Amino acid sequence: MSERAAQDWPQLFANLAASSRDPRLRAFYGAGCVAADTPLESVPLVALDVETTGLDPRENAIVSLGLVPLSLQRIRCSEARYWVVKPTGELNAESVTFHHITHSDIRHAPRLASVLDELLEALAGKVVVAHYRNIERSFLDQAVRQYLGEGLIFPIIDTMELEARLHPKRTVSWWDRLRGREPISIRLADSRLRYGLPLYSAHHALTDALACGELLQAQVARHYPAHTPVGALWS
Repeated sequence: MSERAAQDWPQLFANLAASSRDPRLRAFYGAGCVAADTPLESVPLVALDVETTGLDPRENAIVSLGLVPLSLQRIRCSEARYWVVKPTGELNAESVTFHHITHSDIRHAPRLASVLDELLEALAGKVVVAHYRNIERSFLDQAVRQYLGEGLIFPIIDTMELEARLHPKRTVSWWDRLRGREPISIRLADSRLRYGLPLYSAHHALTDALACGELLQAQVARHYPAHTPVGALWS
């Protein structure tokens, strides 16, 4: 499905609510999606992060998910959710080094299929906020395809993409490097530092979701009026 075809999210959700075979997906899409001209200040948001065993959704799997509902003014920590799930494949040493989820952590963890109902319910009716949307979108789509036989698609405000828009010329020449100028990083931690936000431990799904939500609040406060239509930021 092309990005262009996916821009009318409310109509796409209506179509998918009518065509999805699984009742959980029908309920998810049936909850609807805000119109593109809805002001950011009126949009229900949920920051989402997934940690995985690698970067390829066809070969790797999700090991944890964290989500935190928010608005432009408030982080709803009391409604945050975090799951460790048993991946379909084996953990490898490299992934354990990143997210610190070990074999003992997943030994008695549920499969992702067991938490899909709660996950879809928590995401329903909200616009997702993520840092580098390709991971959350592709891994969840692949996982839902595996368990439900149908894919999952939803709008995302990508805080990494917003930073990329603000810093289109991020590379520097060798001469600039000699003079001590470094390339601009749009990684989550580096982006947060530009807004005076504190450093958090990286690669924990719940912490990264919180960090991403706070980053969006800071980005909007500095660069976008609260009445900016959500369609200007999502994809």
